[in-house]
Amino acid sequence: MSGFSFSRIPVKVPKIQTKYRKISTALPVPESLQIFDDLDKFESRSMHGQMPIVWDHAVDFQVSDTYGNTWIDFSSTIFVANAGHANPEICEALKKTIDQKLLHSYTYYTEIRRDYIKKLIEFTPSQFEKAFLLSSGTEATECALKLMRLQGKVNGKQKPGIVSFEESMHGRTLGSQMMGGTAAAREWIGYEDPNIHRLPFPYPWKMKDESGRQVSGEARFLSHIEQLKQKGINPETDICGFILESYIGWGAVFFPVDYVQALVSYAHKHDIIVTFDEIQAGFGRTGTLFAYQHYGIEPDLICCGKGISSSLPLSAVLGTRKIMDLPDIGSMSSTHSANPLCCAAGLANIEFIESHSLVDESKRKGKILIEGLKAIRKKFPDRISEVLGKGLVAAILIIDPKTRLPDPLTASLICEKAMHKGLILVHTGRESIKMGPPLTIPDEALIEGLEVLEESIQEIVKP
Repeated sequence: MSGFSFSRIPVKVPKIQTKYRKISTALPVPESLQIFDDLDKFESRSMHGQMPIVWDHAVDFQVSDTYGNTWIDFSSTIFVANAGHANPEICEALKKTIDQKLLHSYTYYTEIRRDYIKKLIEFTPSQFEKAFLLSSGTEATECALKLMRLQGKVNGKQKPGIVSFEESMHGRTLGSQMMGGTAAAREWIGYEDPNIHRLPFPYPWKMKDESGRQVSGEARFLSHIEQLKQKGINPETDICGFILESYIGWGAVFFPVDYVQALVSYAHKHDIIVTFDEIQAGFGRTGTLFAYQHYGIEPDLICCGKGISSSLPLSAVLGTRKIMDLPDIGSMSSTHSANPLCCAAGLANIEFIESHSLVDESKRKGKILIEGLKAIRKKFPDRISEVLGKGLVAAILIIDPKTRLPDPLTASLICEKAMHKGLILVHTGRESIKMGPPLTIPDEALIEGLEVLEESIQEIVKP
């Protein structure tokens, strides 16, 4: 990580007025500084670190403050607003539920819960027969951890082993962070779960053997299984499940297709559950309904969140009836599961995705995004090492031109410069710059955002 902090000292920036952007003040806005100071005083600093913009309203693909500034949003508020910010059909569904005076129902039955769950199962691939609703992505992965281990017990596994991948991110609660792939993020726990094992992620630039020859994904997976065996782990008896982020989040890095196909084939042969963490990737983000579909496989469980509602806190685990009904009645619930407002938002979100063909639009617009980034890379070959992603999620990796090593500081400065120009990018704190605009963004605005990114890179690396 870079340790970079966005400056809170207001600087005069050029005024901008286009069809989609408007910058009319110094940034950060001097009048907003008191808000930052108050939050510093009263709120845990763990919530801080984003760009110094005070959001007032966000509509479709634009974010605005109260001071006359409007940005093109390439973050979708970190991949939530797939159907656009403040989607009018979702807002109308929420108003209707509020007017009904039903804001909470615990696990008591409601009509909107029935309508949403039924639509969710009908909308998703046929192997998903039941769903369990929650509030956040980390709850969903915790639930998947429980279900994989319960099924492992049914399958006669001797140990409750779970296999995940280094540098993966599955949430911030105990079980989900145990499965996460960053040692520093797990350090607070104080111990490691001896039955959670992490494999090296098969980055495309690491798919070569010691002699420099290209290695297939299948061969790399089988070598990873051998690594487990060398540690005294017998996958056939000691592993209940694999959990994979559909792509590694920090850089929108997808697995090699043949790696995943080999993993799923091996897992199903040995009664090992395969879970895909689709929290960042699902509901059209990558140009398919779910990102796992790029691999030509069928997982047993998927964890969904973020774009599942395009708005309110909602997540879900979907799977077969056999797996989803493993917990006893009443043994797996959450206070805000199936909240009426969240169900209303989720239902309206699916209906909007369907009626506006947003999955196809993501695929089409994704070609504009990826080709645009490749064109930018050609102009900065000494600064951009990779263009990664599918659909409307992408990343560029920034490197030092002399050492060819990752350059997180320059990546952060580019994000800051883009903010000054009216574009919100995803600041990762690493060498990556991520982007994922709402799937509703017009082509013109998408292209304008790419132009702003190119200008920002130019001004930072070649002042």
